[in-house]
Amino acid sequence: MLEELCSFDRETASPGERAAAEWLVERLRAEGAADARIEEERGHHTFWWPLGLTSAAGALAGLLAMRGKSLAGALLGAAASVAAADELPPRTRRLRSLLPASLATNVLATLGPADATRTVVVLVHHDSAHAGLVFHPAIPNAIERYAPKLLQLGDTSPPLMWPAPLAPALSAAGALTGRRGLARAGLLLSTAFAAGMGDIGARRAVPGANDNGTGVVALIALARALGAKPPQSARVLLVSTSEEALCEGMRAFARRHFDELPLADTFFLTLDTIGSPHLLVLRGEGMLGVQRYPGEALKLVDGLADELGIELLPGVVLRNATDGVYPLAAGYECAAICSADDRVLPSNYHWPTDVPANVDYGTLADAIRLVETTVRRLDERWGG
Repeated sequence: MLEELCSFDRETASPGERAAAEWLVERLRAEGAADARIEEERGHHTFWWPLGLTSAAGALAGLLAMRGKSLAGALLGAAASVAAADELPPRTRRLRSLLPASLATNVLATLGPADATRTVVVLVHHDSAHAGLVFHPAIPNAIERYAPKLLQLGDTSPPLMWPAPLAPALSAAGALTGRRGLARAGLLLSTAFAAGMGDIGARRAVPGANDNGTGVVALIALARALGAKPPQSARVLLVSTSEEALCEGMRAFARRHFDELPLADTFFLTLDTIGSPHLLVLRGEGMLGVQRYPGEALKLVDGLADELGIELLPGVVLRNATDGVYPLAAGYECAAICSADDRVLPSNYHWPTDVPANVDYGTLADAIRLVETTVRRLDERWGG
């Protein structure tokens, strides 16, 4: 099944993504989710264009500051920094509303009693990411070889998006203070980040087996299990989004559906990149500031993993974002199940080697067991 999904390109908001959505709808219907459907979402579905533009503006701001045009440099740098921060989920994204639009797809299906008052939402995504030099496996390999202590400083992923708002802010600070060193740093960092965005935009999408073909397979397996033994008290909403444009599909889902999902009666469970050697439940996530996952939700999923004999990589915080960042910010009870290698990095992340042969199927099987058990435990709890 994973091989079939990864046999064609699933670039965000492309015909391939649409084909993946249609493929998933067919399989969910075959497992008993008769209402499986596609929701089309129109908008701008890259991140390299908006963040590349803000970085280019940050570079120009630094150049203006170095040439003595302090007011212009400060205003441009500050505006670019604010716009870049606004692009990072779960924020409002005013800039991308001005950029060319495309059509992306979300998939939705429901199982369980139609009159249920409580809902478990299981989130995955079916599109795949572009590669980029910033994701080259030689980078962590070199760090592991020459500076291994850097990989042992904590259980937190690298903050890859920090330079997006930081670099233009340095340019603005250099312009305001007249310090050429700050302006030069802003110019150089903004230029490097803009080049990185251009490199990502110019590359093709990767096969996306681990990220997040594994999540799609888990969603189908969950539909099969719940179709064979339906939940009695909870409605289960199966959702697959267009995610790789910084969770833009989830942002659209939130606009459409959060009003229909009361905070007190809804539990969100995100599955993202669950085919690395070690399964984990995120403690928190966020591209700028980290928001911690609710303690009761973590206690539930951690406890079920222990009951099932599944060993979890402890204490991991993601300085990036899964789709779970939206329900987390909205105040829902929620948890996110992911995976990582021994360096606390997702295997083959955004690289052409993210193929089915490199997936750890034992971890995937554990994730499927854990998500089904979590759904059934919530169903029992709400039924009691």
